[in-house]
Amino acid sequence: MTTTEPIRRNVTPVRITAVHDGHRSERPDTLATEEPLEIRVEGPDGIAHQVAVTMRTPGGDFELAAGFLFTEGLVEPRDVRRVAYCDDVEDEAQRYNVVTVTLARGFDPETLRRNFYATSSCGVCGKAALEDVEVRCAPVTDPTTLALDVLLTLPPLLREAQRVFDRTGGLHAAGLFSASGVPVSVREDVGRHNAVDKVIGEHVLTGNLPLAGHVLQVSGRLSFEIVQKAAVAGIPIVSAVSAPSSLAVDAADRFGLTLAGFVRDGRCNIYSHPHRIV
Repeated sequence: MTTTEPIRRNVTPVRITAVHDGHRSERPDTLATEEPLEIRVEGPDGIAHQVAVTMRTPGGDFELAAGFLFTEGLVEPRDVRRVAYCDDVEDEAQRYNVVTVTLARGFDPETLRRNFYATSSCGVCGKAALEDVEVRCAPVTDPTTLALDVLLTLPPLLREAQRVFDRTGGLHAAGLFSASGVPVSVREDVGRHNAVDKVIGEHVLTGNLPLAGHVLQVSGRLSFEIVQKAAVAGIPIVSAVSAPSSLAVDAADRFGLTLAGFVRDGRCNIYSHPHRIV
């Protein structure tokens, strides 16, 4: 279960000096809000363990916490008993920046050292990263296929759903779509990985996993982390408007994902398992 998540401000008003053709003018503007979120895990013993602090756009915090813990191999969806903001935060201003995920079973802090890789620049080699994902999930064998003309419609559909981007121009987005191109979940965040975790976390909390028969569309480039999160969630097709990294392609090939990049302007590149695009 989850407690009710309050509506948080995901944009921040500012005043700027705009310069155009050499002329200056002061006017109001809007920025995407960025605040830290501390994620904690608590077992039945009541002991909370700090797992990570991520910079995010407020909104979908419970989904972000659940999705992050699941895609990083730290918890199983069936073990999540409750997600809530912490009541014991000393600084009241940070009350809604700390989330605790309570589990129905004990949590071994050793899993943080064994399983948790935060970014592709953390010094873990590609082989170790791939082997880490291999421990968490089997290859995705979902036979879902996607029509090319549907694939090409996904970036515009995702863009249409980016309400906060319209106001700020400063957010990434991730969208989960059916194989017929129907939007299922769309989330925005200053962090591309956070947007993906929010999408997957929604389905962790509703018990709707694996996400077979779906496509993940992202607004930026494709990194290894996005591919591994999709693999853990069982998403067979991942698409992006920009380029993938080499390790992202290696991971997609190894774990059975169809990876499409540069999906824009009526074209795309398919980097792995092209049989799903028909």
